[in-house]
Amino acid sequence: MTKQNTYIVMSLFIFSVSVGFIDAVIHPGYFVKIPIKILFFLIFPIIFFAANKADFSEFKKIFIFRRGGLFRSLLLGAAIYAVIVLGYFLTRNIIDFSNVTSNLTAGMGITADNFIYVSLYISFMNSFLEEFFFRGYGFMTLKKYTGRKFAYLFSSSVFAAYHVGMLIGMFRIGALLLLLLGLIAGGCIFNRLNELNDNIYPSWFVHMFANFAINTVGFLLFGVL
Repeated sequence: MTKQNTYIVMSLFIFSVSVGFIDAVIHPGYFVKIPIKILFFLIFPIIFFAANKADFSEFKKIFIFRRGGLFRSLLLGAAIYAVIVLGYFLTRNIIDFSNVTSNLTAGMGITADNFIYVSLYISFMNSFLEEFFFRGYGFMTLKKYTGRKFAYLFSSSVFAAYHVGMLIGMFRIGALLLLLLGLIAGGCIFNRLNELNDNIYPSWFVHMFANFAINTVGFLLFGVL
């Protein structure tokens, strides 16, 4: 392995495991965790590109907006929104969602009163940072050093691992494993969308719609809707 792929793999792994541990064990308030996450979303890629300036010239291209694939991404996003919201209504009598709001409140300080601000951050800012980190840096840069198959699987797996700490107290093991498999599959889909369009906007748009759906469910669980 080269120094470059070793650094990218280790930084993705360390970040994802650390966030999972912090969410599962330390339980910081969500508004405390936001600046810490932003710092580490940025610091690992900054260190890498400071040492590999040629890669940064290529990396900048993923921020060039292109209209190609936009309609497909919006259509897919709308479909995912419908599937998630419909899935909630179809499974709410099968899967126990009662721990979701209590864990959000006890573990992160998220309540019905501040959920609107959390939902806006998650939908727009956090989704973009995740696409920048896991898809732009963690997939499109990584695949240059390791190959497509490894980059697809690894970036999607650490993306799922990054969510474990937040989800582990909310759902029973069967539902949790199903959600993690869904996150891995979703990560692979996001990678493919970006690969087809050579930028991170297609996956960001779809990711936003997925978060819109999750936040809609959150509003329902908090009794806001």
